[in-house]
Amino acid sequence: MPQNVLQGVRAEIEMLSAIRHVGRIEAVDAEVLKVTGLGRYARLGDILKVSRADGSDLHGEIVKLDRNAVTVMPDAPAEGVSLGDRVLLRGPLRIAPDDSWVGRVIDPHGQPLDGRPILPGSTWKALRNDPPAPADRRSLGGRLDTGMTVLNTLLPIVEGQRVGLFAGSGVGKSSLMAHLARNMQADVAVIALVGERGRELREFIDKVLGPEGMKRAVVIAATSDRSALVRRRCAWAAMTVAEHFRQQGQHVLFLADSITRFAEAHREVAVAAGELPALRGYPPSTAHQIMQLCERAGPGAGDEGTITAVLSVLVAGSDMDEPIADILRGVLDGHIVMDRVIAERGRYPAIDLLRSVSRSLPDAASEDENRVIAEARHLLSAYARSELMVQAGLYVHGSDATLDQAIRAWPDLDRFLAESEHQGIGASFDKLRLILRRSASAGPGRPSAAGKPRPQPARKEADRMRQVPMSLPGHSG
Repeated sequence: MPQNVLQGVRAEIEMLSAIRHVGRIEAVDAEVLKVTGLGRYARLGDILKVSRADGSDLHGEIVKLDRNAVTVMPDAPAEGVSLGDRVLLRGPLRIAPDDSWVGRVIDPHGQPLDGRPILPGSTWKALRNDPPAPADRRSLGGRLDTGMTVLNTLLPIVEGQRVGLFAGSGVGKSSLMAHLARNMQADVAVIALVGERGRELREFIDKVLGPEGMKRAVVIAATSDRSALVRRRCAWAAMTVAEHFRQQGQHVLFLADSITRFAEAHREVAVAAGELPALRGYPPSTAHQIMQLCERAGPGAGDEGTITAVLSVLVAGSDMDEPIADILRGVLDGHIVMDRVIAERGRYPAIDLLRSVSRSLPDAASEDENRVIAEARHLLSAYARSELMVQAGLYVHGSDATLDQAIRAWPDLDRFLAESEHQGIGASFDKLRLILRRSASAGPGRPSAAGKPRPQPARKEADRMRQVPMSLPGHSG
């Protein structure tokens, strides 16, 4: 019998217990159940199984403890539950990740969603673990090849960095994350799909991620129809799987789509437990939950590996000051902003470079590379400040040397931000240097076709007046 099968059987046996604590349903109040008889044994976060009268089972999680009863939020609608139904205490929710999970699609409980059997690993782990001790953690590692020119140069990602991907719906963040899952330098990719639409799960796996991406990926999914408890567990379970591979010394790419839906699920659970909304409808504990999840990523301690995290955030109307985006900006090591206006003109990925920041700079680049990055940003910023004037034909070429160069460079820089790169980081910088050299070497009066200003009405009128003889008052012509 294979060793991994024996380990899975051993792990299942270790979960068995000769003692079972049983309670009864005392009341059903809106979306929660009140259970008596478990007060001495139940703990916050424990899992319960309710045996309904029709023979079906319903699982739930303890979200509040009282002297006389415990409050349980069910994982599914509570239809069919009646007073006096038997409730079995099952203890804390744990999963046992295994190396054989690579290439699989599972739910937050470690059960398969791809129709094939799956075995647990040899060690059961809680979903909510503490991050490594701050004093023991290593510093960030080297720069990673992402397969994209913009992320290889202007927005570098280093090993162990935590980056936020801020975008509205339909702007292309899922496609960008799938590209990173296929091409970014890593040993294993762990992908958490929190609250994803059910019909899009198969499309993401088969078409967006593809067979090449799945070869090194573990996908943990909780679709939008699942309860808030299950959606919240999805991010925790995915991070636990990532920690399993990090403990083996591997470099793990952790992708979460999206932290906003994780926060919304936590809000539902917290409100059901009696916590009052405070921050634009979110309870105070939301910030702590997000920060605790983010802190679990990053470099490990000692000989452990590293978790590099890319966490997507849904920002309605590009509002970067909404609560979840504001919380994440303060705890992450950089943020990538995607803009709908850029997507609508057909450039993908629709990254707004001037609103994006990588806190791995300047350490992630050499002195020459930092000079190139600063020059490219300077030209893009100069063009952005004057774009309306240039497009309206109000700018006279030759008035500002920096803007003249920015106008010449802009079409090439805009294309550069959307290019894939399979030749490595060095090749990406070579392309950027070439763009900057070409824009700097173009002589005066030679703007690119894309940036050539239209003649101004005032200048055309002045030219005409110089060609027409004029008579001064009191003199004949």
